[in-house]
Amino acid sequence: MKNILVVDDDKTNLVSAKAALSDIYKITAVISGEQALAYIQKNTPDLILLDINMPDMDGFEVLDRIKGMDQKSDIPVVFLTADNDADTENRCLELGAQDFIAKPFISSVMRARIARILEIADLRNSLASRLDEKILEVQQIKNKSAQDPLCGLWNKAYITEKVNMLIKSGKKGTLFMMDMDNFKAINDTYGHLAGDNALKMFAETLKDYACEGDIPGRIGGDEFVMYIAGDLKKVEIERRANDIINDMCKKIDKCKYETNTSVSIGIAQIPEDGDNFEACFSAADKALYYVKQNGKNSYRFFSESKHVQSERAGSLVDLKYLKSVMDRADANNGAYIVDYENFQQVYNFIRRFVERSKRDVQTLLFTIESTNSKCDVDEMEKAIEMLEKAIFFSLRRVDVSTRYSSKQVVVLLMDANTENGNQVAKRILDEFSKIYINDRISVEYNIDKLNGKIEFQ
Repeated sequence: MKNILVVDDDKTNLVSAKAALSDIYKITAVISGEQALAYIQKNTPDLILLDINMPDMDGFEVLDRIKGMDQKSDIPVVFLTADNDADTENRCLELGAQDFIAKPFISSVMRARIARILEIADLRNSLASRLDEKILEVQQIKNKSAQDPLCGLWNKAYITEKVNMLIKSGKKGTLFMMDMDNFKAINDTYGHLAGDNALKMFAETLKDYACEGDIPGRIGGDEFVMYIAGDLKKVEIERRANDIINDMCKKIDKCKYETNTSVSIGIAQIPEDGDNFEACFSAADKALYYVKQNGKNSYRFFSESKHVQSERAGSLVDLKYLKSVMDRADANNGAYIVDYENFQQVYNFIRRFVERSKRDVQTLLFTIESTNSKCDVDEMEKAIEMLEKAIFFSLRRVDVSTRYSSKQVVVLLMDANTENGNQVAKRILDEFSKIYINDRISVEYNIDKLNGKIEFQ
């Protein structure tokens, strides 16, 4: 049975309404506007019969309050009134009432009008429901066409449209351009199913780190993007980039893919780096290229990579001046120490040199370990610094060294065979033991000949 709420301060009218309607409808009766509003807050009647002339709050005010309620404003309202003049009728309809019934009412007329209004309401609700279903169906079809079929992320066309809309509305944001370093090696070594699995893992990683308003997507192959909503501080953007890189690397390691696969990210900020998606995408892509050329497995802001290049573009130099600058940059006497990103470039250069010249080059890997649980992080850092110092003073200017991690240092020994390499390693350990005396720290090393035919990834 449909539920009808009857609101009238005259109890006689309430009794009459119940008598006329209770055989086919469930009737709820209240005697004031306040009681009606309290009931409607917790319930949704199918129709309201509302008296106009009531003390404290008249029917017009009650209707106005109902129209302001979320999800209640569409409840059909029929006014009950003893005033049957045209002005009253016009005001009732202007306020949104479906009809009005004059008092004293005739039961058959009331029943007929209520039945007609409920029938129209049912038809309206049915049409609205069917319309909502169609809208949802169309939206699902549209979303499916805008999503990458393998990963379920948005495609470039969708992201372009959405980000351009956000930029035009004045929204600030950040655009990540990302790809998987050495992804081809997964396909070549483990097959395309493994490659697809890696792409899905990356997509899930992006979903995990996407907040409300963010838009992760796949451009194609192993290239992904993510629009990050909001005016975030640089440190927050860096944290997000680091988290994505580290989490994905952990997943790759867990799969035991021995391909040195990692993630590189180029970062563009909106609107600083572009006033439309294509401009921001181009900026992020340039920043990504910078990362790929400088060690991979990291991130870079477009503004930073652009600044590095613009500093040198500000003035032209001749060859003599350039040579003097380069000479001054290598004033130290010990080993050539570089950061890990640059070391990868040096390693590849030396590998190619070895392949052409057949020269002997040895790779040394030093690892420090704690001999007990009392060795804290600061002590380990001090130990690795002392190891680097021992390496620097024990090697020649042609040798190269870098810190691989908080516990390991890599060394390239030029023109050295295995015997020479072991001698150098022992000399480094002796020097280390002189400048850092601590029985809670041990240092081990491994040595291997650099083969020009093996790629360093």
